[in-house]
Amino acid sequence: MELSFYGLLFIVAFLYASVGHGGASGYLALMALFGIAPEVMKPTALMLNLFVSLTSFIQFYRGKHFKWQIFLPFAIASIPMAYLGGLIHIDGDIYKKILGLLLLIPVIRFWFFSNLDVTGFRPANGMLSLVIGGTIGFISGLIGIGGGIILSPILLMLKWTDQKQTAAISALFIFVNSIAGLLGQLQKGIHFSADMYWYVAVAFIGGLAGAYFGALRFKQAVLKNILASALLVASIKLIFAATDKKPADKNMQAPARVSNTAN
Repeated sequence: MELSFYGLLFIVAFLYASVGHGGASGYLALMALFGIAPEVMKPTALMLNLFVSLTSFIQFYRGKHFKWQIFLPFAIASIPMAYLGGLIHIDGDIYKKILGLLLLIPVIRFWFFSNLDVTGFRPANGMLSLVIGGTIGFISGLIGIGGGIILSPILLMLKWTDQKQTAAISALFIFVNSIAGLLGQLQKGIHFSADMYWYVAVAFIGGLAGAYFGALRFKQAVLKNILASALLVASIKLIFAATDKKPADKNMQAPARVSNTAN
């Protein structure tokens, strides 16, 4: 089962990076389907997010696509709320249902907003940015995502940014929320897999390969459809899965050996 997990982790990182996202929602879906405990899933996904999102942000920043004046209100509200969300523990079955619903957001994003061309920009609204940023930040910390997959379609629908500006803002938004969520979880004791280094290595390699081939070799429309279809299947499984109170099979837990490091 470990080989299957790592193979799928590589594919998830590859597909997300090929379309310009960090991949936390995909990592969480994969870990949930492999029976990894939510207290391990959340910090693991956030840690993987840090590496991919920072790399993505640097690339877009160098391309002069980043807009500080739009990013800052979102970040000011989201960082403390992501920290607060990271402090909260929710039941494992409820967690998976919420995750299943949130997975529908990237499905909608990839199928309906992937090629949205923004014309006639509107001025950003600071107060609305604070409300949106705080809401997404809290969800990010609670579930263990960076929030960029939620923020990006909102920016496009509001016509505040174009596709590349949206990607740049979302990448740094993911990074700062992931840090805040991890800090919140540290306050109550954080749980990482003993295989965390392997997780990071596999996801990072998959992300680099995806970024290269997605930009130069493959048609992004095909990749987005594949990724959206896989996330839809995972969402349905998580939402409608029957509650199982029996202990998970040891083989299913192989990728999730837990190492506790409490604050």
